[in-house]
Amino acid sequence: MITTSSSTEKEDITTKEKELPDKITQEQSLPKEGGVDRALRPQSFDDYIGQKKMKKNLRIFIEAAKKRDEAIDHVIFYGPAGLGKTTIANIIAKEMGVAIKTTSGPAIERIGDLGSILTNLQDGDILFIDEIHRLNKSVEEILYPAMEDHKLDIVVGKGPSAHTLQLDLPQFTLVGATTKLGALSNPLRDRFGAIHRLEFYEQNDITEILKRSAVLLDCSLEDDGAQELSRASRQTPRVANRLLKRARDFADVHNRGSIDSAVAREALALLDIDDLGLEPTDRRIIETLIDKFNGGPVGLHTLAMATSEEMQTIEDVYEPYLVQLGLLLRSPRGRIATDLAYEHLGRPKNSPAKKLFL
Repeated sequence: MITTSSSTEKEDITTKEKELPDKITQEQSLPKEGGVDRALRPQSFDDYIGQKKMKKNLRIFIEAAKKRDEAIDHVIFYGPAGLGKTTIANIIAKEMGVAIKTTSGPAIERIGDLGSILTNLQDGDILFIDEIHRLNKSVEEILYPAMEDHKLDIVVGKGPSAHTLQLDLPQFTLVGATTKLGALSNPLRDRFGAIHRLEFYEQNDITEILKRSAVLLDCSLEDDGAQELSRASRQTPRVANRLLKRARDFADVHNRGSIDSAVAREALALLDIDDLGLEPTDRRIIETLIDKFNGGPVGLHTLAMATSEEMQTIEDVYEPYLVQLGLLLRSPRGRIATDLAYEHLGRPKNSPAKKLFL
């Protein structure tokens, strides 16, 4: 509930706060020329490559809402960073023909911030909250009646004279995005009518994304070059586009013309990225496990000290991809380098992991 010191203060939400702070939310529109990263984002389901099952479900979801002439139910997307959660939220808004206002969990510091955003929405508008798992608990509780009943509860005054007012909110749709679905409280998670997980992309899909991006970037990309970059993309479109831009830079500076497999390999070597997409820190984690701890098992705290990385950084940024590739095991006793890790680094195959699980 929003608490104010006098009855006149409720006007701060309904009238005085019509102009929202730029840091809290902003109106989203189609990408303009000059915004390279935004220009690479798909603008429709037809342009959106991959995630076929999710797209099929969303098409039905949106078409049904449009036939009933009502706002779509609240939706949440979860999965690793860089897979397109923000992009799909903007596509939904475009398909529905409504405005989208974008903010993030950490940006909504006070209850009044959320109140300002909600009271400035129009019927059918979409409110997109990135990193929704990082919402303040008191702010999150305001969302419960807003999502279910489209009501905003306000406490006017203090002490014995305090009383509650309810403001009607428009029929908006909340679209949330998170990398940690388990970090959401059960009451908030249960209020979403649709929950979708974004999976890592297949190499063929990444290749198609790279070819599309190359056209938008006005650079020549050969098939073998696209395949070379896709293998090193960590199965993530955001990483793939970043590598494509760096390969384009390399080709332009060295007057190499189109990006073929040779140019792609040279550009990746310059970035110290191998054919599996492993960066120096990824390799240092595996090398530390093998060279200093005989392949493990070793605790996360010890591994963090040995690699000079923070535990949370290792756990949230590097380990997911290493586990996805099968180079690292997370056991109750600690982290273990697999036989594949030994093979990739060219080390003798004497993995303790094999002995441990026999």
